[in-house]
Amino acid sequence: MRTIGAVVFPGFELLDIYGPLEMFGMLADDITIRMVAESAGPVECGIGPKTVIDDRFSDNIQYDILLLPGGPGTRREVNNKALGDWLRGQAGAAELITSVCTGSAILAAAGLLDGKRATTNKNAFTWATSFGPNVDWLCQARWTEDEKFFTSSGVSAGMDMSLAVIARLFGEEMAEQVAVWAEYDWHRDPDWDPFARIHGLV
Repeated sequence: MRTIGAVVFPGFELLDIYGPLEMFGMLADDITIRMVAESAGPVECGIGPKTVIDDRFSDNIQYDILLLPGGPGTRREVNNKALGDWLRGQAGAAELITSVCTGSAILAAAGLLDGKRATTNKNAFTWATSFGPNVDWLCQARWTEDEKFFTSSGVSAGMDMSLAVIARLFGEEMAEQVAVWAEYDWHRDPDWDPFARIHGLV
């Protein structure tokens, strides 16, 4: 049984968290999901709905997999020392660290992506990549995988990335089955990225 720590903060992008969690949640016999935040109490996403928190940073719980979203709140959270310290404290023992959209800017600001390949939301590419001068940023990628780090492009790309994570942990056949259960058209090619061209990055 692996435990996912799904990190939320004020202004997170709703689908960045709940898209991947829908995929992971179909493996309830193998994965437990915990919602994690800096403080107790409901956390409002960027479009309004609030998420109830299971754990706080101060609870000092170690997670096997971290899931970090993007969203408008990342503009503040890249400078959140408590979040950066907590991520660095988790990183050593975590099996996998994943981010969706501009969540990779938070990982980069914490120094966790130095020397690693990563990507981010293509509409916010210039802003997000400014926090990681030592990161090998890929401007055309649906998602990236580098050792224990998975990063994805914007919003819906997190579901493709989560299926790639499932394939790594449980095999390609299981990832395909999850996609079928979700009736989701899985983009399996990490280099498939029409949005890089739309936003003038290639």
